[in-house]
Amino acid sequence: MQIYEFLKKFLFLFSPENAHRIAEFTFKFFSNYMQFVTSILASNFFVTDKKLEQELLGVTFLNPIGLAAGFDKNATMVKMLTALGFGHIEFGTITPLPQSGNAKPRLFRFIEEQSLQNAMGFNNDGMTKISNRIKKIYPFATPIGANIGKNKITSQDNALSDYKVLMESFKDLSDYMVINISSPNTPGLRDLQNENFIKELFILAKSISQKPVLLKIAPDLEIQDALDICKVAIDNGASGIIATNTTIDYTLLKNAKDFGGISGKVLKQKSFELFEEIAKEFFGKTILISVGGIDSAEEAYKRLKAGASLVQIYSSFIFGGPMLVRDINKGIIKLMQEDNVHHMSEIIGKDRK
Repeated sequence: MQIYEFLKKFLFLFSPENAHRIAEFTFKFFSNYMQFVTSILASNFFVTDKKLEQELLGVTFLNPIGLAAGFDKNATMVKMLTALGFGHIEFGTITPLPQSGNAKPRLFRFIEEQSLQNAMGFNNDGMTKISNRIKKIYPFATPIGANIGKNKITSQDNALSDYKVLMESFKDLSDYMVINISSPNTPGLRDLQNENFIKELFILAKSISQKPVLLKIAPDLEIQDALDICKVAIDNGASGIIATNTTIDYTLLKNAKDFGGISGKVLKQKSFELFEEIAKEFFGKTILISVGGIDSAEEAYKRLKAGASLVQIYSSFIFGGPMLVRDINKGIIKLMQEDNVHHMSEIIGKDRK
């Protein structure tokens, strides 16, 4: 941890996006040319314990801590990130055509609040290049998910066609897929969070593949709207709900920009409150994944007890460093021991029973 604190001071001298590029270059270099390093890291960082293992979505998750979409947009860092302890990696968001994203600067860090604000706009290499990259590693040692979204230039009327081609491309190159219609950084995207579009989308998904497809929702929805949308998705074949994406509640940060989405510690309460309402309604009926402000074993444990089968982190990984995933997993095991439970299945949804 002390080493990372030193490295963080160096990385934080750069803009957030440039710091990310440095990290990505480093991860890719070690994965491609010094694979023994990833093996050493995995032996030190990846927590393996039968207590944490679960069979979900047709695959085995060795631990409940995943990396949320947005960090590894182009699936270039999967091997290194897994070596750092993640039980699953969600790459993307991927669009059919490559796109450069929104104008810079578009990523901002708030160090005191341990939060980020981004207006990236689905910058990615595009479906063809990313799928060719994934073909070289899939099937992978741990589950990987494809987070998919429409291109900015695609009209609302043609949005369904973007998701169709993406599902066809990644149905055999991922363990699950996630429908992203909740990012605030593509104009009009959140307007697709309506019952008619979601019904069409999941009927289409089931006609394409039996691979699990999940819906990721925004934390800014009214509770009843969120419940209605989730119900439509589940009734029409969604395999799970991921709650939540970033927020456009700019009151959470003192010096927030007036655009983009906020993630990190300041999102913790807002994200949990919506997740808990969803869990009250749908726990036991579908797989629930909680993301938003999770930065400790205690918070992860709270989400698991509330009904999450898995949790995901992003911003806390940047602020907390590579030991965070290991520490959260070890902390969960310790909390389980204190509660005298012997497997994850005994704590998931404990507060709902």
